[in-house]
Amino acid sequence: MAAPKMSVGKPTVDRLPCNTTSFQKKSRSKLVSIPGTRPSIQNGQLIVSTGVTSLDYVIGGGLAVGTLLLIEEDRYDSYSRMLFKYFLAEGVVCGHELYVASALDHPNDILQELPAPILDDIASPKTVEDQAKSCDPESQDAMKIAWRYQHLPKVQTALASSSRFGHYYDVSKTMDPEICQAARCHGFYLPEHSTAVTSPTATTSGQSPMPETYSSLLNNLQEVIHREGFDGSVPQTKSRNILRIGLHSLGSALWDDDLCCRENPSHGHALTTFLYGLRAMLRSSLSVAVVTVPSHLIQNRALMGNITRLCDTAIALESFRGSERETNPLYKDYHGLLDVRQLPYLNCLVCDLPDNKDLAFKLKRKQFTIERLHLPPDLSETVSRVSRGELTGTAMVGSSGCGSGSTGNRHLDF
Repeated sequence: MAAPKMSVGKPTVDRLPCNTTSFQKKSRSKLVSIPGTRPSIQNGQLIVSTGVTSLDYVIGGGLAVGTLLLIEEDRYDSYSRMLFKYFLAEGVVCGHELYVASALDHPNDILQELPAPILDDIASPKTVEDQAKSCDPESQDAMKIAWRYQHLPKVQTALASSSRFGHYYDVSKTMDPEICQAARCHGFYLPEHSTAVTSPTATTSGQSPMPETYSSLLNNLQEVIHREGFDGSVPQTKSRNILRIGLHSLGSALWDDDLCCRENPSHGHALTTFLYGLRAMLRSSLSVAVVTVPSHLIQNRALMGNITRLCDTAIALESFRGSERETNPLYKDYHGLLDVRQLPYLNCLVCDLPDNKDLAFKLKRKQFTIERLHLPPDLSETVSRVSRGELTGTAMVGSSGCGSGSTGNRHLDF
């Protein structure tokens, strides 16, 4: 008798739904895509360019959105003012909104002095002057130096990153007025706002921790950030944008602040209180600020230290103009020194320190650049003759003391 046939089919297995597991595939976080920005390779923070590519390299790739950069002005406020204009010009080219505050010059006058972007040679940091120098046949000749130094690596003075970020500008030309008019700028000119807004931080005794000038500036800036939706309070129908804030020469007497006039000023905590409120607004908005301070006029160095610590990034410019270094042949290729006072700690325990702290800046015919301070060897014929004479005299003194029979014309060989 034949065995009954059994149906052979696929066994029915009760499968669990796919969403029952607690393990999920890690997906990349969605970064905000804004023109003129990119995530930092060190901490993933969204950064913007300062307008000077070599300065971006020094401070870790650029300025992080929501941070504050302090620039200690040089003695004549010439190079610090140039960095201030570079920062604003980069915002115009990238399509960012600007907020310019000044007590001396009108914001419209500052915008008319912005350097012109180099759009045709934007991918190469070399200027026309450098290209002409590289094509010069005399520059192709190798410098004759001692044989023991010929195989040493050359000192790389230029500061540049492997990936280009930001634009290049020609300081010998000003930006096209049509480009400046297309940019959206909010201005704060102190003579027009000094009495327009009363201080809301006034206490019952009538005194305020900040002068009316700083209170008016802080209230106006907060109003712009809230009205334009940079703090996320207003739903934006258009694409997101960055607000670049430029505050020129805070702490000077023009801002009704005696910080630069006395060793113990009556408004000693005015600027620090303002910076504290400014950082609070920056942390909660898509904005980045650059503040210049005449630190060489501040007599109380402890207050200047507090101002520096209240900023995320701080640099100081020391110009050679009017000093002994201006005529020193060792510094003939530079116009001043740059000191990195402070770098931010963003999403990490340590900051990205520059590989070389000896930095100098120079203003070429068309560009402002920051380089590693490298003093060239002095190989002039006159210096070598003087050193030979001194060495010969030393040899003669040594021979007379030792009683040797040398005539002193030969060099000592150690």
